[in-house]
Amino acid sequence: MPHDLPKSYEPGAIERRWAEYWINERLFSVKTPPPGETRPVFTLLLPPPNVTGRLHMGHMLNQTQMDIIVRWHRMRGFITLWLPGTDHAGIATQMMVERQLASEGKKRRDLGREKFIERVWEWKQLYGNAILDQMKRLGASVDWDREYFTMDENLNRAVREVFVRLYEEGLIYRGKYIVNWCPRCETAISDLEVKHEEVQGKLYEIRYPVVGTNEFITVATTRPETMLGDTAVAVNAGDERYKHLHGKKVLLPLMNREIPIITDNLAQPEFGTGAVKVTPAHDPNDFEAGLRHNLPQIEVIDDQARMNENAGPYAGLDRYEARKRVLEDLRAQGFLVGEKDYTIAIGKCERCGTVVEPRLSTQWFVKIAPLAAPAIAAVERGEITIVPENYKQVYLNWMHNLYDWCISRQLWWGHRIPAWHCSCGEIIVARETPKECTKCGDSKLTQDADVLDTWFSSGLLPFTTLGWPEKTRDLEVFYPTTLLITAYEIIFLWVSRMIMFGCHFMDGHQQDSKIKQASGWGDKKDDSVPFRQVYIHALVRDAERQKMSKTKGNVIDPLDIIQRFGTDATRFTLAAMAAPGTDIAFNEGRTEGYRNFANKIWNAARFMFMNIDRVEPGLRPSPSEGVRGIDAVTLEDRWILSRFNRVTDAVNEALATYRFHEAANQIYDFFWGEFCDWYIELIKPRLLDETDSRSARMTCANLLAIFDAALRLLHPVMPFITEEIWHAIYDGNPPLKSIAFAPYPQGDSKQIDLAAETEMSILQDLIVSVRNLRAELKVDQKTRVPAQIFVEDPEIRKLIEQNRGSVERLAGIERFEFVGDSLAKLSATRHTARFDVHVIYERKIDVPAERERLKKELEQIEKEIANGQRQLGNEQFLAKAPAKVVDGIRQRAQELAVVLEKVKSKLDELK
Repeated sequence: MPHDLPKSYEPGAIERRWAEYWINERLFSVKTPPPGETRPVFTLLLPPPNVTGRLHMGHMLNQTQMDIIVRWHRMRGFITLWLPGTDHAGIATQMMVERQLASEGKKRRDLGREKFIERVWEWKQLYGNAILDQMKRLGASVDWDREYFTMDENLNRAVREVFVRLYEEGLIYRGKYIVNWCPRCETAISDLEVKHEEVQGKLYEIRYPVVGTNEFITVATTRPETMLGDTAVAVNAGDERYKHLHGKKVLLPLMNREIPIITDNLAQPEFGTGAVKVTPAHDPNDFEAGLRHNLPQIEVIDDQARMNENAGPYAGLDRYEARKRVLEDLRAQGFLVGEKDYTIAIGKCERCGTVVEPRLSTQWFVKIAPLAAPAIAAVERGEITIVPENYKQVYLNWMHNLYDWCISRQLWWGHRIPAWHCSCGEIIVARETPKECTKCGDSKLTQDADVLDTWFSSGLLPFTTLGWPEKTRDLEVFYPTTLLITAYEIIFLWVSRMIMFGCHFMDGHQQDSKIKQASGWGDKKDDSVPFRQVYIHALVRDAERQKMSKTKGNVIDPLDIIQRFGTDATRFTLAAMAAPGTDIAFNEGRTEGYRNFANKIWNAARFMFMNIDRVEPGLRPSPSEGVRGIDAVTLEDRWILSRFNRVTDAVNEALATYRFHEAANQIYDFFWGEFCDWYIELIKPRLLDETDSRSARMTCANLLAIFDAALRLLHPVMPFITEEIWHAIYDGNPPLKSIAFAPYPQGDSKQIDLAAETEMSILQDLIVSVRNLRAELKVDQKTRVPAQIFVEDPEIRKLIEQNRGSVERLAGIERFEFVGDSLAKLSATRHTARFDVHVIYERKIDVPAERERLKKELEQIEKEIANGQRQLGNEQFLAKAPAKVVDGIRQRAQELAVVLEKVKSKLDELK
């Protein structure tokens, strides 16, 4: 039966079919191995995308790298678990549903909490799986049978257990502190969820009358509306200007409230007037100063950023309207003594873009210091390694400077805090809903209205998704996970919290000793860590190396790229550009090139099938022997076998150290260059030799063995085209359900043949030299020309003579002859350390006309070079021009310099 492979390569036609096949066949579902298993285990947790999410280039890069590593381990015989899921994304999801309600003219409070939660679940069912559906279309080889959602009931129970344990251990407490408050989302948010941007604002100087004197103290502020909540003015104890005012009071303008003058290091003599207003309820530094001096905490801004009843005549005004009115009144009453332009770094909620308000609020907190210490030690001891290495210090610096974590959010969607309030003031934290107050016995208890920060539940995923708090076999086998691949900013939001929670709650955990040893972690003593390694991937930028943003309009939709070039080509682009520690400047031109690469492989497969069907129908590769079964008799067979083993070693080493770019480029150079452009061309005469059928059959067998192995080498990076061709090799009836389970090639030093590689490099150099000479002489491709070769070394001469047919055929030589003297002085010659080659080609030309043409070409080149030099010498141009433009001018200058010399050389020849 002839092999069935369509004439043209259409990625869209094959990718959807294989993606569905992998899912329908449940190929990547993993059964938990029983005790006694000795195979190594590889576990990777997918950083759960938000349930509101859509695939972007960052996801595409992250998931491509994960899929490459997972497929590589699976093919190497590891029990491989890639665990997928989505995060409930408290704030983002609630925003989406509230927008939906707003379009209906409703608000969440119109529905009430229970009905609103029902509406969120309905929304989740309809829209919440979009990003996972996109992952499925992209062929991510995750275990879809284990897919989780962070609000699943089993995970909810685990989250509640963690909260209660931490509370019982004294590591969770409730208190009133300054938080970042988003008036739009109406919740506290963390520092990491606040994006700062510099804007042009104003600095206002306000003078406060000193009670009982004719003096004033002048303070400066960018938020004059907060002065309504001032409870002190601070000066530095060492500031001589204000020593006579220590212990006195000032009258707070507009509010006519007397407040003390305190001495505190909050005020620095060298900054501004040396005096600062203290508003403990609306500034984190003022809050700390207020605690030191036992100052009242007067809140004047509510949770919707409107002035409250404590703001006196300004109550009910929006904060910015209040600012305007306060300034008008201060100016009218003579208290505003100055205002000037001032650059302010304002914080905005990263989700909705609203300016956040520092605000005093009662919240739940986690004591970080006891959790951070073992998490720091785990990285310092090397129990967890971070790649690239420089991110280790980033992590440690962050961990050494952490402060207590506000974990409560004023939302309705999320893991509700398991705490109940009684009218007597008692708070009961419990795993199950209590029936009565433990203090007064009252049965009327109200559950805390807040939910937990999304990152609290996400930080538990490495162990809660494996069955914790139960002691499951999954935990024994798959925990600690092997690797985490994630982005830089996630170090702070997620990585650090997973390490803290893992070290705390999994302390004393022991991984199955046989599996641990087989997986290569026998030297690691601590099994409490959530993962053994963290790889921080790069950022995907646009072709100009600008960060992608909707504002700039430079966001690249990966689905659009996939639609045009295919998933395999898009994956290969990201892999080939993913050098550790270097951002990716995504270029569609590269993707188009890798689409051509896939097409090259497709055509090579068709050529191979055509010859197999003609020479030896039914020929199949030997899975057990692989390339070891190759009958390497000819130089090209010995050479391709040696090169394949070298490349295999290099690719395995690169993947082991997350050098995805090196692995992809090694495969590309081998498959396109060495295999398709050289090996296939070299063996064509043997395939077509009807006088020696045995040689043709052996050549087909060798070609098939190398092609099959090369497909397996490429599969983790380009899974779709490799699956399609691999199944075609077996006429749709392969020995395994997928190439994903075929063994990944491993290098064999016994098959590395240095002599064959050296000899072939000489022949390649000779052939390429002639091709270049032909191009320079503008010889028509169909025209064969004679050539002369000078070689001093008799062994090299013998090598060339033995391969005369290949040299003449591939170089486009009619015939060549060896000469006894050097050819270096002749034109149309290449002179190398091993040989000289001269192409004999006479072309009748009109010498005067050709000389005139070359002179004009020379003038044009010199003019373009001069223009380029002027641009590169212009500092203003270099400062403003995009890097891509400047690099292009420099590259063009180098190219023109080469062309210039060639034109001059041709003019000299015509003399």
